[in-house]
Parts: sequence; C-alpha cells; structure tokens
Amino acid sequence: MIPLSAWKARGRTVTTPAGAVFVVDTGAEHEGTPVLVLHGFPTASWDFAEVVDLLARRRRVVAFDFLGYGFSDKPARHAYSLFEQADVALTVARACGIARAHLLAHDMGTSVATELCARRAWSTLPIELASLVLMNGSVHLELAHLTIGQRLLRSRAGRLFAAVSSRRTFGPQIARLCARRPTDAELDAMWELVARDDGAARLPQIISYLDERERFRHRWIGALERLDVPTLVAWGERDPVAVLAIARALAGEIPGARLRTWPELGHWPQLEDPSRVARTVESFWDELPF
Repeated sequence: MIPLSAWKARGRTVTTPAGAVFVVDTGAEHEGTPVLVLHGFPTASWDFAEVVDLLARRRRVVAFDFLGYGFSDKPARHAYSLFEQADVALTVARACGIARAHLLAHDMGTSVATELCARRAWSTLPIELASLVLMNGSVHLELAHLTIGQRLLRSRAGRLFAAVSSRRTFGPQIARLCARRPTDAELDAMWELVARDDGAARLPQIISYLDERERFRHRWIGALERLDVPTLVAWGERDPVAVLAIARALAGEIPGARLRTWPELGHWPQLEDPSRVARTVESFWDELPF
C-alpha cells in the first residue's frame, strides 16, 4: 500500500474554473501514448496508486482527483455534473500537454469516459482517444444493484445520512463490495480521502451523477454503440453493485469490444489485485496495432 502522504507528495494542482484539482503525472520519460486514469465514487485517484506505478514502468500515466474528491477542492453548493467532470479531465489533459490518450476508467469514471466518447461522436472532443478500458461501473444503471448507502444518499434523507457517516460506518460498506477485504489501513485511507475538507457532506451532491446517468442515458449509450475506439471491458465478477450483467451489456453494444473478467475480484479490482489489473491492461494495449 502506498501511504496517502506519499501519494499527495507526488502530486501538483491544476486550476479549473470550479477549483483546484490534484494531479499525479508519472513516467513522463517514456515515449508513446500516455494513460489518463478516471477514478470512481467515492474515493480518489489513490485507488489506482499501485497500478499507476506498475504501468509507469513503461508508460506515462496521469491520474487525478475529480472535483469534490480526494485532494481536489470540494466546493459547497455545487452541482458536480458529469459534464463538468469531463471538462475537468480535459483541463488536466491540456495542462499535461496530452493530445492523445488511453483512458483507464473505473466506477463513476466510466460515466465520465462515456461523456468523452459522446463528445468524440459529435466531433467536439479536443483530444484523440487511443483506447478505452472500462472497469466495474454502473453505465447501465438499470442493471446495477445499488447499496442501501447509495440509495439513502440519493434520497431526501441524503444529507442526514451523510452527516452521521463515519469511518466506523463507511468501512463495512466498502468491504462488502470487495472480494478481497481491504486492510484497515486501506479503509482508513479511503475514508480520509472522502472526509477531508468536509467531503462527507458533499456525498449527496457528488452521487447525483447517477441521476444524470438516467437522464442522459440515450446520449451516452448511443455514443458507445457508435464507438470506433479499441475497447476493453474488464470486470471483477464478484461485484455486488456493478454486476457482471453490465459488463456483458457493454461488451455486446460497443463494436469490437473485448470482455475480460476476473472471477476472484469484486468492485475494486485495482485495490484488490493491482498486479493483475496492470497485466491485463498492458496486454490489451500491447495488442493494439499502433
């Protein structure tokens, strides 16, 4: 496990219209197409820290915390729209001089990735997508099995539920999503990323991206159905929320998509077995014809 303090020390901030965003840029000495990592809800880029270091042996990897997450700013009374988070990703890419990238997305990050694909379909995406990796996300929300906590955060009781959330209540909720139970140190780090700068109070706002998934479903699923970018759908089979049916639906509707599943892993493959995740995505990229 990479300590949070060490991860934070490696980063810098990039300014966006809504606030400062934390960015780690590793492996810049390597030539070739860089990797842009899009993390999930409710934690941060630290989820990918070990995978980032494994991939950075051969590639440049840029990971960042979305607005409202981790070490990035968490403005109050903010919408935290997926459209804005896509803008944040593009601001980071521009600040890092990235014109072409492999996208590696997990959970909520897969939703941001689909918005980037939609912009590509409409010829409004300012960067080129070399490939797309989608991991354990609720792109098909109608197939997802949301947790009680997620449902409460989306309800009228969301603010109250967030107010009484703590490390003690958070840990078991996260552990139930993983096939390999996170260590106490990992759960401590995940909670710190959520709670810092009054972040727990923002949970009802940032989870509103699920409402957008429903509202703009046709925009995003339509973009995936027309996608002509090499795509890998990589999935922990023992995920109780973003269930395997979602992976199969994605692999079936994205032209030419490959499906790779991990029978022993759950919702957080990059935490549960970072070496396996790194090997899988490296193998996918190595097989690309460019």
